[in-house]
Amino acid sequence: MTSTAVSSPQPVRLALSHGAVLRDATPGDAQGIIDCIQALADYEREPDAVENTAAMLTASLFGDEPRVFAHVVEREGRVVGIALWFLSYSTWTGRHGIWLEDLFVYEEERGRGFGKALIASLAAVCVERGYSRMEWTVLDWNAPSIAFYRAIGAEPMDEWTTQRMTGGALAALAAHLGGAAGREGSAEA
Repeated sequence: MTSTAVSSPQPVRLALSHGAVLRDATPGDAQGIIDCIQALADYEREPDAVENTAAMLTASLFGDEPRVFAHVVEREGRVVGIALWFLSYSTWTGRHGIWLEDLFVYEEERGRGFGKALIASLAAVCVERGYSRMEWTVLDWNAPSIAFYRAIGAEPMDEWTTQRMTGGALAALAAHLGGAAGREGSAEA
């Protein structure tokens, strides 16, 4: 039987080129991961979008019941690349998968295989645990990343679009349940 447990049976630790190491994130990496998240937001033209903090990230990654996970590439004592991910589930295959939320390597560290190693480490988690797939989104103008993803065998889901609900729209939809939220009852469509 294939385990779908979230915790890694074997910690990730792999020596890479240029003295770098790919490994599971530790609590001491939180600020370095936040710095990568901010650099990614800057690159994606959303410099003011990051609300996350090192304390919030530490609680999410290392709290009692983590729901998000991270692999990092460390070089010369600095986190220079990240892969943040969480479990997804396919109702069609009946198996979990990985949703890759963020993959980032600092520009000056690119071309050394760190990004490929990070995403390959997640592919290895999928294979080891019997997960059916790994998915993520990429901005349609991010040609270098799209080319990288095609080169490693990823395929676009051209007929699918990402939907998102936040803020007021999220609250308004939740209010549709009235007082029924969290209690037995019914809500009409």
